[in-house]
Amino acid sequence: MSLLLGRRVPLSFVHRVGACCPAPRWKPVISSSSVRATSRATTQATHGAAIILSAAAANQNTTIMPERRPFVRLPTDVYPVNYGLCLKPDLIDFTFEGKLEAMVEVTQATNQIVMNCADIDIITASFAPEGAEEINATGFNYQNEDEKVTLSFPSALQKGSGALKIDFVGELNDKMKGFYRSKYALAGEIRYAAVTQFEATDARRAFPCWDEPAIKATFDIALIVPKDRVALSNMNVIDRKPYPEDENLVEVKFATTPIMSTYLVAFVIGEYDFVESQSSDGITVRVYTPVGKAEQGKFALEVATKTLPFYKDYFNVPYPLPKIDLIAIADFAAGAMENWGLVTYRETALLIDPKNSCSSSRQWVALVVGHELAHQWFGNLVTMEWWTHLWLNEGFASWIEYLCVDHCFPEYDIWTQFVSADYTRALDLDALDSSHPIEVNVGHPSEVDEIFDAISYSKGASVIRMLHNYIGDEDFRKGMNAYLLKFQHKNASTEDLWDCLEQASGKPIAAVMGSWTKQMGFPIVVVDQEQQGDNRVLKLSQKKFCASGPHNGEECPNWMVPISICTSDDPTCTKLKVLLDRPETTITLSGVGPDQWVKINPGTVGFYRIQYSSCMLESLLPGVRDLSLQPVDRLGLQNDLFSLSRAGIISTVEILKLMEAFINEPNYTVWSDLSCNLGVLSSLLSHTDFHEEIQEFIRDLFTPVGLSLGWDSRPGEGHLDALLRSLVLGKLGKAGHKPTLEEARRRFKEHVECKQILPADLRSPVYLTVLKHGDSSTLDTMLKLHKQADMQEEKNRIERILGAISAPDLIQKVLSFALSEEVRPQDTVSVIGGVAGSSKQGRKAAWKFVKDNWEELYNRYQGGFLISRLIKLSVDGFAIDKMAAEVKSFFESHPAPAAERTVQQCCENILLNAAWLKRDADDIHQYLLQRKAPPV
Repeated sequence: MSLLLGRRVPLSFVHRVGACCPAPRWKPVISSSSVRATSRATTQATHGAAIILSAAAANQNTTIMPERRPFVRLPTDVYPVNYGLCLKPDLIDFTFEGKLEAMVEVTQATNQIVMNCADIDIITASFAPEGAEEINATGFNYQNEDEKVTLSFPSALQKGSGALKIDFVGELNDKMKGFYRSKYALAGEIRYAAVTQFEATDARRAFPCWDEPAIKATFDIALIVPKDRVALSNMNVIDRKPYPEDENLVEVKFATTPIMSTYLVAFVIGEYDFVESQSSDGITVRVYTPVGKAEQGKFALEVATKTLPFYKDYFNVPYPLPKIDLIAIADFAAGAMENWGLVTYRETALLIDPKNSCSSSRQWVALVVGHELAHQWFGNLVTMEWWTHLWLNEGFASWIEYLCVDHCFPEYDIWTQFVSADYTRALDLDALDSSHPIEVNVGHPSEVDEIFDAISYSKGASVIRMLHNYIGDEDFRKGMNAYLLKFQHKNASTEDLWDCLEQASGKPIAAVMGSWTKQMGFPIVVVDQEQQGDNRVLKLSQKKFCASGPHNGEECPNWMVPISICTSDDPTCTKLKVLLDRPETTITLSGVGPDQWVKINPGTVGFYRIQYSSCMLESLLPGVRDLSLQPVDRLGLQNDLFSLSRAGIISTVEILKLMEAFINEPNYTVWSDLSCNLGVLSSLLSHTDFHEEIQEFIRDLFTPVGLSLGWDSRPGEGHLDALLRSLVLGKLGKAGHKPTLEEARRRFKEHVECKQILPADLRSPVYLTVLKHGDSSTLDTMLKLHKQADMQEEKNRIERILGAISAPDLIQKVLSFALSEEVRPQDTVSVIGGVAGSSKQGRKAAWKFVKDNWEELYNRYQGGFLISRLIKLSVDGFAIDKMAAEVKSFFESHPAPAAERTVQQCCENILLNAAWLKRDADDIHQYLLQRKAPPV
């Protein structure tokens, strides 16, 4: 599953790269489905069956949000072999009827069957042992907090095979999870599709099942749908015939799936167009789009048809299904979901309009397609045994998506972008005391959503990248092939992967990697040097890096750190590799003269920060100015020092001085990372009375590259030039660079009047600039553009920058707009986050808005990962101690179990910001004033 973690959309994903149906108001009533459950509970209780705990209790608990309690996995006395599942959704009343006939094995005699079940009402249930008479269940006991149901039988079910039959009903909800409804418009009419999102634990909202990743089975799926609708599932259609009870319906049957986990099952019913192709290895690939937008599926189709053969060759294992469909879903919480054979996406993660999509969107689509198709092997064919090993799925896919995009689009320089988008973001989060290890023990379903974060994804990807570098590509591929062949159609743990890679490489993989996956955090490697004749002696030591400053804990964790070293003699070539497996060591580099610099961690591959001695750092700075250091190393050096300044290990003035050395920098990703860190600093200094001085610093730093690039693309320019121009113009415009502001206003006026439509790559910087320095008419014009936009990418582009408006009354207007019919539910978070990230006033207003509308927002996202993202975007930028206490207090009285760790991390960040400001504000101010002072 692709998230939006700050780096791409990135939900996280787009700030580094250029960075609807309303939810109902919350009301404390019992839903109609709960009433049905309650009435049946009463009826069955009078017949002597077990009393049923009604679904109403579960609905109430979403507001009560009880304390977590011990969690027990499903019993193993009955397990499924095949699910025969027929579903009949009602797209008018938003309900569905279901019939399940599951072939099961009873491993020991029992008079009850325990399954997962949530927001579903069971009408009848029976069990037919093979060759024996059917036994009706006498009661259904719903354990709503654990999302389980116990089916009770009057006599023991004996060991052996049998058929479990269940008739049930459910609701096509509007929560973007389980089996849910997605709103779209066709020919001016509002319609609804029925779609699914089951990862992590929501298949149980569509049908009663054993909803744990290790309980695999095959699936025979049938859908009864309106005859004018498209019906899709994991496998190809094998039969489509009229439904005898209603001439307007058809029954669509799909081929039997391979053995698979429940969270990968999918079905979609709606109206779509598609484009189709075949990969070179004969797999039928289709991209489904909204009606009339088939052209917008061609780019993703091109990527997918290149990607499948790439993975087949890389893993040396063929894609196991006859087809793969990629489909754009209007209302979708994540970025995408890797359902086997039917991959679902946000529209913005799949659709590209050749005229109206910007370069960052093309890159985003390529990465997300690469990510989800990697899962078809790594996750779907071989699945993690339990959610503790989620990182195996997501960390691996988040690494190999870059390998794939680098293969398809080498001109993207995507591995340098990985360092800015994933590696540094993971380091930032993992330096917090409230981080967590890559491998986390997960129990109750409410805990699962918490680990879909930058540790599982980005740290996971970063340590896989480090491991790949340590082993070498050839042995890595051998180990991966062995792993996939050994565990195909089964489940595996982290240790299973280490075993296969260890056998392939002969290196101590489990020992090395255990220190990275089982303990949280990472080391800072402290380096000093001494020249001895023609040799350079390096003294290296490691200790835990903490965002709050030097680690003073009693226990000092140790990592097995792969260390690489290069010199100015050849910055692209590693001179020496060692494994730092103790607190400190000494290394001698022969033939390194006193005039050569030494760089640790070339390629910025090792997952650690570096603190050089002052003389070593001084010798590296010319390599920044003359570009002899590789771009990824210029980026890494700057990012390490920025992180050290936030932790109070060096002064922030030192990083400002270093940033000025980047004035001739040509590389997009280096600028992107600089821009991001300056954004953090700008946000911090918005709490002071010298915010304008940091804006002047930004203008001075970015003006030369802005003048060099100009506004219009030139012949021979490529993808990275377009990204850089968008980034630089947006940065200058937001910082109030007058020539940029004037030109942005001129071009915006022509765009609005349809005299000269803005190229897609210029829209974000122009929109941002005119809004930041605009008034109510500017905002009204922007909202009009939003309403007129036919493409979700354009709507999102506008939504993300609306918060830049400055006037308090207009900020309120934007916040109200966030919860309006005009904004899709999943995009509300981006609008509120845009307000919070724009200014000190915006931050305060956004936080108040979240508090005032908490019940509606919490109900809308039902505790999923979007609620964590909303919290983070709303409060992370505060820098006053008392705000940490306020945030903590609010969430103590308004619990959000799936976001507990996010709340802790935000409070920690607020305190770190406050300490940083207290410590360095005066020095920063003096430095910025001194820059302006005329020379004496």
